[in-house]
Amino acid sequence: MHSTRLSRRDFLAKASFAAGSLLSARGLFGLQASSAVTVSTPSGTLKGEAVGGVRLFRGVPFARPPVGDLRFRPPQKAEHWTGSRNATQFAAAAMQWGDAGVRHSEDCLYLNVWAPEGKGPYPVYVWIHGGGFLSGRSFDPVVDGAAFAREGIVCITVAYRLGVFGFLDMEPLLGAGYAGSANNALRDIILSLEWVRDNVAAFGGDPSRVTIGGESAGAKLTDILMGIPSAEPLFHQMISESGGAERLGSRPDSAVVAKGYGDEWRRNTGQTPAALRTAAPGSLIEVQHRFIAEWPQHFPLRAEVDGHLIPQLPVKTIADGSTKGKRLLIGTNRDESALFIGPHPMGDATAAELGNMSLARFNSVFSRYQAVYPQMDHQHLLIRAITAEEYWVPSVRVAEAHVRGGGSAWMYRLDFAESSGRLKDYAYHSLDVGIVWARPHTGVANAGAEGALSRQMHQAWAAFIRGESPSAPGLLAWPRYTLAERSTMILNTVSQVQQQPQQAELRLWDEVL
Repeated sequence: MHSTRLSRRDFLAKASFAAGSLLSARGLFGLQASSAVTVSTPSGTLKGEAVGGVRLFRGVPFARPPVGDLRFRPPQKAEHWTGSRNATQFAAAAMQWGDAGVRHSEDCLYLNVWAPEGKGPYPVYVWIHGGGFLSGRSFDPVVDGAAFAREGIVCITVAYRLGVFGFLDMEPLLGAGYAGSANNALRDIILSLEWVRDNVAAFGGDPSRVTIGGESAGAKLTDILMGIPSAEPLFHQMISESGGAERLGSRPDSAVVAKGYGDEWRRNTGQTPAALRTAAPGSLIEVQHRFIAEWPQHFPLRAEVDGHLIPQLPVKTIADGSTKGKRLLIGTNRDESALFIGPHPMGDATAAELGNMSLARFNSVFSRYQAVYPQMDHQHLLIRAITAEEYWVPSVRVAEAHVRGGGSAWMYRLDFAESSGRLKDYAYHSLDVGIVWARPHTGVANAGAEGALSRQMHQAWAAFIRGESPSAPGLLAWPRYTLAERSTMILNTVSQVQQQPQQAELRLWDEVL
């Protein structure tokens, strides 16, 4: 018996994360008794809430609303405000398909701050959410920053424009004035980091100790930021969970994608692309949904190497030393793709399931997987190979570029798998999020083991953010990742360190990439 395969584009259209969607948007924090608290920042005074030793400020603007004439334009710094601004409600999420029950708007460039009640200075963790560049939000209940704040960390979650609003090159459709618009989401994140630099001290944060991080698309954006020279002064450490920066769009590729979207726009609305400047935002998302469903490859909407903001492939810039002296915590889950193609996929891979290469190139590698893993059946081989193509190999490339460029890195692989549920026995994509953020699943058969691992991983991440080696009680000493040994922490019920893991598999990819 096998399950129906669920493509990543279908999954992302239904939910931002696989977990946590049943909690209220305010999170568990909002269920506790709280008191009002204010803070004066260089941008203005904020009124938030305090409870349990944590101060929370929601919906803080870091940019002017990207609406009207600012649609598809680079973000503009938020204006100062007078009086006390209410920061007790989350702002709207970025425009996207699905995500029922959540308010969406083009006016989405806000961030949220969880801060300890003391004066600090505290290290800062800036979280970039995932969602395939099409969905997600800065206030998913799973990423409640209170747990990090109680560890003495100022935790900030940021939003950015999604889909056609943040990742489509509008120059071919609207003219030269929109050049580089495929990178507007990255510019949003950079502007949020500038806000952190200028304002975080008011919350007790130390602007000289800023860690950026994310999962899935958030990790990919983190890895891309490592290769953007103008962003380099804005952060000092990086955490990448299931990311990579292997493939970005090129100007020619982006023009083809733009034409495809423009043609879909004409077919569905009868209007020329000029109408994109003023059309209702929901209509752009409707057309985007149809366009994504028909496009033959995964991730048609993505950042591009434009020769300006992103001068070349990020891994090349990183290897040249763009993150020299900085620290990186990076890793993947063993069975990422099981979430998207199902625990028992039948048949062969499709182009829509691949994030970084053509189907022909993938098949040239996959045809040799059985020789590397003779004990695996076809479905496990397919999950392993698609995971490697999308997440594992690109993450290894980022880690090794970073080390070559003079940085230090710690690598992990999450092997822990839940013992019940649809994805039983798989360390699937997004499983790490709740574990790291101290929100493990409680409805699985081995919930106790997941909770214990959650305590370890959360403490290890917090130690890293504080500038220490990632460590926690009961966790083995975690060695740095070097090109000679490739030491990797295998995170599980009983964790262990392995040297040169999956080397035969990696050699297959080395011959192709």
